[in-house]
Amino acid sequence: ELQHKVEETELLKMELQMLETERVRLSLVEEKLMDVLQLLQQLRDLNISKRALGKILLNTLESCRDPQPGKAHLFEVLDTLYHELAACELLQSQPLEKVQSRQSLSNPLVISC
Repeated sequence: ELQHKVEETELLKMELQMLETERVRLSLVEEKLMDVLQLLQQLRDLNISKRALGKILLNTLESCRDPQPGKAHLFEVLDTLYHELAACELLQSQPLEKVQSRQSLSNPLVISC
């Protein structure tokens, strides 16, 4: 009986550790997704063309076609998309204070289609 309780406790500890690991992973994905959404909002405010945005997305998907071993594919795609968006010439050509002021005036998470 005692051995059974010990085994059950160990199993519950392992499950708790797995849940904590998953929680951390999801938290990282959520943070990266928020970063991507903020960049998309900034680009929308700068009137990026649909063609340019489509090109960025296709480049991202092309570069993430073959998942890297040991990396979460979803996070890899979000991270690559973030870097592709951040490197957009439209963002690079805008003064930092102009982009920041636009961001502070509106909710950066609201993106209308």
